[in-house]
Amino acid sequence: MRERRSDLRNVAIVAHVDHGKTTLVDALLKQARVFRENEQVGELILDSNPLEREKGITIMAKNAAIEHRGVRINIIDTPGHADFGGEVERVLNMADGCLVVVDAAEGPMPQTRFVLRKALELGLYPVVVINKIDRPNARPAAVLEATSDLFLELATRDYQLDFPVIYASARDGYAGTTPQVRGGDMEPLFEAIIRHVPGPEGDPAAPFRMLVTTLLYDSYRGRIAVGRITDGAVRPGMAIQRFDHVGSAAPFRVGQVFGFRGLDRVELSEAIAGDIVAVTGVADVLIGQTLASPEVTEPLPAIVLEPPAVKMTFRVNDSPFAGREGEYVTSRQLRERLFRELETNIALRVEEGDAPDQFTVSGRGELHLAILVETMRREGYEFAVTRPEVIVRETPAGREEPFERLYVEAPESATGFLIESLSGRKAQMVGMHSGEDGRVRLEFDIPTRGLIGFRDVFITGTGGEGIMNTEYLGYRPWAGEISRHRSGALVASETGTALAYGIAAAQERGILFISPGDEVYTGMVVGLHSRDNDLDVNVCRAKHLTNIRSSTADIAVKLVPPQPPSLEQALTLIAPDEVVEVTPKSIRIRKAELNPAMRAKEARRAKFAAAEGGRRT
Repeated sequence: MRERRSDLRNVAIVAHVDHGKTTLVDALLKQARVFRENEQVGELILDSNPLEREKGITIMAKNAAIEHRGVRINIIDTPGHADFGGEVERVLNMADGCLVVVDAAEGPMPQTRFVLRKALELGLYPVVVINKIDRPNARPAAVLEATSDLFLELATRDYQLDFPVIYASARDGYAGTTPQVRGGDMEPLFEAIIRHVPGPEGDPAAPFRMLVTTLLYDSYRGRIAVGRITDGAVRPGMAIQRFDHVGSAAPFRVGQVFGFRGLDRVELSEAIAGDIVAVTGVADVLIGQTLASPEVTEPLPAIVLEPPAVKMTFRVNDSPFAGREGEYVTSRQLRERLFRELETNIALRVEEGDAPDQFTVSGRGELHLAILVETMRREGYEFAVTRPEVIVRETPAGREEPFERLYVEAPESATGFLIESLSGRKAQMVGMHSGEDGRVRLEFDIPTRGLIGFRDVFITGTGGEGIMNTEYLGYRPWAGEISRHRSGALVASETGTALAYGIAAAQERGILFISPGDEVYTGMVVGLHSRDNDLDVNVCRAKHLTNIRSSTADIAVKLVPPQPPSLEQALTLIAPDEVVEVTPKSIRIRKAELNPAMRAKEARRAKFAAAEGGRRT
């Protein structure tokens, strides 16, 4: 018999990026006295990944648990960036309710719509939290109206329209039921969760079933499967079976069962339907598989994700500097790492490339793939990647490509620049609203192709005062060719150490990425040319000495500070015939294939160096 538990609540926190989800979790954990009075825990407690702290965004969904008045509340913190929507889709089925966090000034944003749609489709009970109520430009009444309109559009069940509203300042740790609240604690939010989110439903007497939604790793216990128990109970030493993605079953025995308390895992003697647990003993389990008692004949429904829209090629680094800085450099090591990523990053796709040392990796967007590249280089991997490109599919009606809804807020003075720039990227304006604050809000439907590399152009064109967000719309007919204009490259013509004299001569031709003392090689892109064509430059050239004394002014050279691109900039900056060389210490841009003249010059240089070494010997 299926019944609801009164001692447990499973709640996911969803919102647009930077609306305060993780800060809200901080406040709930601290006021639930998860930590000692004298314990220094800082801020953004669940953002434990170094990349999450550096970029200020949540990348991976996390679990935590708190106790409040005899009720255990399992909290699931989810990412707010559109590129990590797969993480949201992966964990929402563990929850019965959701906290929909909305900024009191910005209101519902594109990712709010995406995560709310996914939550409501699963039948979750919502609690709206209008956060940052203390902002000077907060407009809670207008934000609540816009949020209600969004619910009317997306709700799939009647009870989802009867949602409670909590006004809060997660940073200052207080909440209330009226917009005028300016103090107190988070007690009103705790009460709203317990009162309006039902306990999980299940049959404790039925055979055990659990869908794996997260994988953890332990050097001693190995792979740990995390999920919510749908029915039955699980105990250490219990015989179970694992259904793979095609429905085949294999027998296993449970090692240990862990529950969540605060940020820690605690060992349990038994867990029943509704609990979110971590189970050991299933060595090769994957996300989306079902763990069940031996008498169960059918797995639980699999997790359904939206397909990836952007792809790039990972390849073995074959530059002249290959193997100098990386610990893992072979195609076997690269392949193993990429396919291992699929075990936890289920929104990713990896396929064998056209050559044995190439792999096609597909993801939700540029940032999704850039985070993977940055993670791998920090782990010691060395490889090369091509420029991101969209995944185009052929249909009976013709070619189709992914489109996105682009939301832009910028000063009115930038309107002309934005319309002109985006029209060249095949964008169609679908909305325009002028505000009383001298800012304009524009909406465009644009091919994902047109957004690749647009962020840097947008920041420059709006003077850093613009805000842009996107919402995935799906596939639409091919929009036509997009002319991508980038000036030519300054390409190193010699291998060696860059010198001030050579850089001073090259900087007159464009913008340089390198500084004196940097190692360069033939074919490496050291800057951008001021014209459209590529230009070979010798940045290793030294000033020849003579027996004529020169003045200090003749010896000194004035160098312009270099502008090396970040990883994200490099990925969108490169031309089709270029790749980004990624190592644990360096990010370089180079020509994918050296031209015959450069290859001949490099061969002659290598031959001469070998001959010189032989003579010295």
